[in-house]
Amino acid sequence: QVQLVESGGGLVQAGGSLRLSCAASGYTFSNYIVAWFRQTPGKEREFVAQVTRTGAIEFYAESVKGRFAISRDNAKNTVFLQMNTLKPEDAGVYYCAAQLSYSTDPMRRRDEYMYWGQGTQVTVSS
Repeated sequence: QVQLVESGGGLVQAGGSLRLSCAASGYTFSNYIVAWFRQTPGKEREFVAQVTRTGAIEFYAESVKGRFAISRDNAKNTVFLQMNTLKPEDAGVYYCAAQLSYSTDPMRRRDEYMYWGQGTQVTVSS
């Protein structure tokens, strides 16, 4: 059974940085595309970043481009989201998602991912 566990969330001041981790188990990690989404109360879960199987290609939401960086370590079954220059509007629950796919195209919709973690809270104070 595929399991994803996020960690690294917390409280940070605006302008600060956080590094989220998504630890995967239960499957051949290198066969899966992994993405980060985030959600705030009253809003739909939105795409943040995606990395392809090998880590060679990354996609980002426009709102985080240049500030966030997604990466993966297939040897450690872990995906990271480095978040810099955080803004109050970056706050929310961040979810890791995975989908078995060899595609190198962007996958920005929630329904494109079958497996989800439980989320980690990010709070940004102004």
